[in-house]
Amino acid sequence: MKLKSLSAALVMAASATVGTQAQANGFAACLQAAPVTFDGTIVDAAVATPALSTLVDLVTAAGLAETLATAEDITVYAPTNDAFAAIPEPVLNAIGGDVDLLTSVLTYHVSPGLRDPRFHFTAVERPTLQGANVYFDFNNGRVRVNQSEVSCTGVRTDNGLVWIIDSVLLPQF
Repeated sequence: MKLKSLSAALVMAASATVGTQAQANGFAACLQAAPVTFDGTIVDAAVATPALSTLVDLVTAAGLAETLATAEDITVYAPTNDAFAAIPEPVLNAIGGDVDLLTSVLTYHVSPGLRDPRFHFTAVERPTLQGANVYFDFNNGRVRVNQSEVSCTGVRTDNGLVWIIDSVLLPQF
């Protein structure tokens, strides 16, 4: 069990830092890769991934850790530390300084159901827990959710799926 958890954490870390495997190995190989299994919740998987520490800190600050740990069959699009670092500091400070705004941004990264964005070959929209939709498309061998590129390898946890993305999704207000 611990070996599975370690393997899943390593996959999440690699996905978070290396970029998409689809670019390196071809999209066909990406489609054949099943999500790696992590023995724990979505929150446990994120905590075990150093490249998601900013996300973990913000989820904790918003009081969403318990919700994400206990919700069933959800999909999280997890921005990396680099994704948060790319947000202009005044914008990040405004989001972090307003719990309602922070909650809105974070829940925009969560969809009900188990979603595998790699199989959206045509544009499609999906609801989020925030209430607005995210949009998936496939272009030039890359899968995107809104403007963000999705990693090739997902992680299946006890309560859902996690997909690493390379930018923070910001809902339209």
